Amino acid sequence: MYQPRTYRHWIRDRDLISFSIVVKETDLCIRASTNLKRKAFKLVTKYRDILERYIERHPDFPTALKPINVNSNAPSIVKVMSASASSTGTGPMAGVAGAIAEFVGTELLPFSPEIIVENGGDIYLKSLKKRLIGIYAGKSPLTGKIGLEIDGADTPLGICTSSGTVGHSLSYGKADAVIVLSKSATLADAAATAIGNLVEQPSDITRGIEMAQRIEGLKGAVIIADSNMGLWGELKLCQISLQDQNKTE
Repeated sequence: MYQPRTYRHWIRDRDLISFSIVVKETDLCIRASTNLKRKAFKLVTKYRDILERYIERHPDFPTALKPINVNSNAPSIVKVMSASASSTGTGPMAGVAGAIAEFVGTELLPFSPEIIVENGGDIYLKSLKKRLIGIYAGKSPLTGKIGLEIDGADTPLGICTSSGTVGHSLSYGKADAVIVLSKSATLADAAATAIGNLVEQPSDITRGIEMAQRIEGLKGAVIIADSNMGLWGELKLCQISLQDQNKTE
């Protein structure tokens, strides 16, 4: 089910060109130093076709809620999704949005020194300067008031979000937002889902942080439930205004 990406109206990074790519359920907002819409469309179509063909041959892949093995000759995006699932205890599709953002963003880098690919709140970011990523946490009073400051030297970076109260993605928890940072956007996406599944009430934030610490490859995590927040890792939190933020959901 498609949901409008209303949070995209908050974007204020005027130094980059912004364009959207929509292919079936995939809806990307991309920022780059030049208009790469045609190339991006071909890449989205390419990776969707790869996944769709793989799913036709392996119908258990999209429905699995736990890690499953894939063959050594599986496509690269499938193997990365499977590895991320194994690291987080999720099904491989838990990382699909981050994977699309990551694989498309990586292939666009030769054509633009800076790339931001946002896929339903899951972000692949390569920047030459500091960027502010605003945090959208539904009805939490923290929405629109705090964000993450990302140093360009720390990119490429995946910044992915899961929510049990916002959007239509499967989550067993009720966290307003779980934001995870990793060099792999695929891993960050799967980890955000896994951590979010643990948080049914604010008192579960500690459990979520402990899980984030156990997942190899993560750089940091933010968990928000109502007005409560837990932090771990290499994070720089900041206060923001609607005038200076990029935005994650």
